[in-house]
Amino acid sequence: MPASDEIVEFGPYRLHVAGRLLQRNGVVVEIGSRALDLLIALVERPGEVLTRRELIARAWPGLVVDDANLRVNVASLRKCLGERTGGARYIVNVPGRGYSFVGPTKRVRSDSSSQKSSPRLQQPPPGAASTAHEHSLPEKLGRLVGRDDSIVELDELLTKHRFVSIVGPGGMGKTTVAIFVAHRMLDAFDGAVYFVDLGSLTDASLIPGTIAGVLGLKVPSQDPRPSILAFLASRRTLLVLDNCEHLIDKAADLAEWLYRSAPQTHLLATSRESLRVEGEHVHILPPLEAPPPVEALTAADAMSFPAVQLFMDRVAATGAGEQLTNEIAALAGEICRRMDGIALAIELAAGRVRSHGVRGTAELLHHRFNLLWQGRRSALPRHQTLQAMLDWSYNLLSDTDRRVLYRLSVFVGPFDLSAAQRIAADAALDEAAVTEAIESLIDKSLLSSSMLNGVSYLRLLDTTRAYASAKLVDSGEFPTVSRRLAEYLIARLGDSERGRKPSDADRAFVQVGSVRAALDWAFADAGDSALGVRLAALCAPRFLERSLLEDCFHWCELALLRLGAKAGSTTHLILQEALAISAMFTRGNGNDVRESIEHGLRLARSLGDQQRELSLLAGLHIFMTRIGDFTGAVEVGRRSIELARRMDSSAGIVMAEWMVGCAFHLIGDQAGALRHSEEAFKQAAARGVTKIDLFGYGHRTRALIVLARTLWMTGSVDRAAQVARQSVEEAEQGEHPVNKCIAQIYSATVFLWRGDVDEADALVSRLIQHASRYSLRPYQAVGIALSGEVALLKGDCRAAVDRLREALGILHAERHHVITTALSRSMAEALLHCDEIVEAEAMITAALERAEAQNGAFDMPELLRTRAEIGTASGRLDARAAEAMCRRSLELASSQSALSLELRAAMALGKLLAQQGRVQEAYSTLQAIYDRFTEGQLTRDLKMARELIEAWSSLTEARS
Repeated sequence: MPASDEIVEFGPYRLHVAGRLLQRNGVVVEIGSRALDLLIALVERPGEVLTRRELIARAWPGLVVDDANLRVNVASLRKCLGERTGGARYIVNVPGRGYSFVGPTKRVRSDSSSQKSSPRLQQPPPGAASTAHEHSLPEKLGRLVGRDDSIVELDELLTKHRFVSIVGPGGMGKTTVAIFVAHRMLDAFDGAVYFVDLGSLTDASLIPGTIAGVLGLKVPSQDPRPSILAFLASRRTLLVLDNCEHLIDKAADLAEWLYRSAPQTHLLATSRESLRVEGEHVHILPPLEAPPPVEALTAADAMSFPAVQLFMDRVAATGAGEQLTNEIAALAGEICRRMDGIALAIELAAGRVRSHGVRGTAELLHHRFNLLWQGRRSALPRHQTLQAMLDWSYNLLSDTDRRVLYRLSVFVGPFDLSAAQRIAADAALDEAAVTEAIESLIDKSLLSSSMLNGVSYLRLLDTTRAYASAKLVDSGEFPTVSRRLAEYLIARLGDSERGRKPSDADRAFVQVGSVRAALDWAFADAGDSALGVRLAALCAPRFLERSLLEDCFHWCELALLRLGAKAGSTTHLILQEALAISAMFTRGNGNDVRESIEHGLRLARSLGDQQRELSLLAGLHIFMTRIGDFTGAVEVGRRSIELARRMDSSAGIVMAEWMVGCAFHLIGDQAGALRHSEEAFKQAAARGVTKIDLFGYGHRTRALIVLARTLWMTGSVDRAAQVARQSVEEAEQGEHPVNKCIAQIYSATVFLWRGDVDEADALVSRLIQHASRYSLRPYQAVGIALSGEVALLKGDCRAAVDRLREALGILHAERHHVITTALSRSMAEALLHCDEIVEAEAMITAALERAEAQNGAFDMPELLRTRAEIGTASGRLDARAAEAMCRRSLELASSQSALSLELRAAMALGKLLAQQGRVQEAYSTLQAIYDRFTEGQLTRDLKMARELIEAWSSLTEARS
């Protein structure tokens, strides 16, 4: 094998390209030569779709081969790669397009491959620093006591089987072990290790959204699972699902789905019970080994047992200062045995040593433990052992510590000291006493402290919180403490609204679980709906900022049903506005969404709230364009300009000008579109307006693509390409997926119009991937449609028809009509080239009727031109009727100031005239329009026009 042989690694496979050798875990895989040719072709361009024609040309060069041969060899290749239902998937079939290699690959050279590590999961040396930066892991313990065997076994199980659950009683240390294992695997997964804490959730339906949030998927979606799957399909990932037990059914279903659907994803779950689903391998986390009950136990012997090591480690951490001696070694061993080797229980016992010493703790334990272990001797479930432990720990607390503990259980997730003081303090218990109790609870390991974004936070372990929550209910204080939590959140978020301490509001919103808990109580029958309405109104904008659109819609909807005296108030308006925003992205483009926006507008006008009125008008404008009501969009844009000028709002004026420019472009007034767009950019520069984001749209991005399309239509075809590229670059600098898709969609149309097939193709491929990742179904459908237009320009009319047909079906169902007439025209043209004249004629006729019903649009000249060409081909239009239709297209394009569309209409008209022998007229008509262009002579349309002009000029000269 040549020294320069390239090796492609994927999963357990190594493909030696020049040597034509495939290995799996170092063993040669028997594979046919055709299948190997196909594999090499696919891995050369991972993530791209190779057409059947391309693959056949690679595997059967120079031969005429049926598609069936390709399918057979692809099936053989998949079998060689071990693909099967629920297993790893490397090759996917893209219907109507071809095949794509979707597995992550790594390329090395053979002269260095001997130095490369195996593609199996490799662990860095203990203490080695990871170069990974993507992970979402909590900090690991510097030293994990007594878990070396479990760590090794978990590494092996994860490597071999991909899906492992760490199972054991609460308090055994499952989370700690999972975090430790995940940190060790950071380098093996190139940092793609994500920690999902399910302990803060009370609603199982929120699990997919929580996972999406940890993965950084900021997408408005009712079902984030397709986005999760698309993200995980692109790379090897380790996903840690922590604290599954309280949501076991949903967590199990989701874990099984991930195991089956994401073959590059490794799953590490922690739970008190196994998930009992396909693919799961269970690791029972054993108790920490304690010394046997022998009298002559020395300190050295005791310290050889992990349970005693942990006990003394935690004793030292409390600051007790007591050392393990031969005299107390047996007592320490007894404590650990009685704690059943459960890490949390051992830590709780160690927390008492500072007050009582090892001997006194052993005596307390002996005195209380008869009651605790009665349940165990009666064969109660193992989780009841922790219940007994927590009872014991709880009974050792002072009355003050107990009250503080169960009051703090109202928090779901992290909370800071000031929040704890506000919730736990009352007339009989001041903040100083609460602070002292919190310190006591931390010392006893019932409360943990950690740092998050440089801020110190407190948190109850999930088992402790569940225990304390029951105590809170038993105490009769649950309504009072829940009310206190709601009032606290309202106060903190209200401070932010009034411009005071915004960082406090940000910290408060870290407690999204607590916000949900407070809202749950407030809207319950025994709650306080007035508090719920106030809290929902304060939280709604923050839900939107964080793309928690389902939360936003749910709580706003509930709050609007409970408005009471707040009906017609600013609170009502805030809730209505947020409901409209979230509904537009989660409920489609139905009439109910429009009514929600209109209702908000009526409220804003009645309250004189011009800023929210302008914001809602922007939303209505977007809605109008999405459903294809371009005339309505013009009217909304004009209303917005008037309002913004009355407000003297710089950002509002710029945004409204952009809105009008967009609407004029879609309605077919390109001169007006250019005027308003350029004026808006001038105003933005003069007023220092750089960014306007409302309703999930970046209005600058939207304005740039409108400007690019308008420039092409008005004849500035080279400048159009420059602006289109700028829009894509600016959108990709941000994080919002919708803005990226919008830039990619409409910039691609500019490159398609110019005939820049390769640039358009690359952009469309990125669009489809991006929209798929974030579950933006309409944008994904548009991407498929645009790939059909790419195929049409490449001469593959059949692929064009298939893709456009699929996409139009989706877009009509979603009522996403902004460019459906233009896409219908493209499909009619593709059908014409496939000689399917009857369907082509039906398609273009229907598209024309829809456009005329909407009082025309920017694409009307193109619809008329295509109708004339199809009618001529079918024989349904005679020469005179076809000529009249082309002239109407030419006149309409002229009235729209759409020079590029005039050129296309002139070429179609010229061809008709030339066929009738009117060559001079054809030449003069086209030459006059061609001469008006000052740039773009190398683009597709202008080159075609130049060729026609030269051909007709030659004919004219020959005849003269």
